[in-house]
Amino acid sequence: MDINYQISKNFNLSEFITSPTAIRKGYKEQMQPSDDVVDNIEALVINLLQPIRDLLPFGSIHITSGYRCKRLNDSVGSKDTSQHLSGMAADISYFEDGVKNNKKLFDTIKKSTLVYDQLIDEYNLSWVHVSYNRKGNNRKQSFKIK
Repeated sequence: MDINYQISKNFNLSEFITSPTAIRKGYKEQMQPSDDVVDNIEALVINLLQPIRDLLPFGSIHITSGYRCKRLNDSVGSKDTSQHLSGMAADISYFEDGVKNNKKLFDTIKKSTLVYDQLIDEYNLSWVHVSYNRKGNNRKQSFKIK
């Protein structure tokens, strides 16, 4: 698998699987996601992340956490039900003129017609969690975690 695989105009696979924590701890499986996980990442990008990027053309979106293998997910203290484990979720931040503006990111997604499973303002907009289920049943849940 080519980790530099370009999924869309603005996103490539390495953004979703590269993790400094996994590298530091030697979690080699982090860089070897299954075909199903890659399919989920592609669906997330094509159906949600690239359209979000297109809605915000004057800035950039950074993936702060994408796919997580089980050991990485455990080491960051996340739940076993996390959609990050299957490649269906990403934590993202939006930068415009070098300034983080996650409120604009969150509000833009929430007001849009985009289909998503979850949109979460995490810890006073430290980052925005978005998820997409390629098999359907996208609940369009939106909430805050403090």
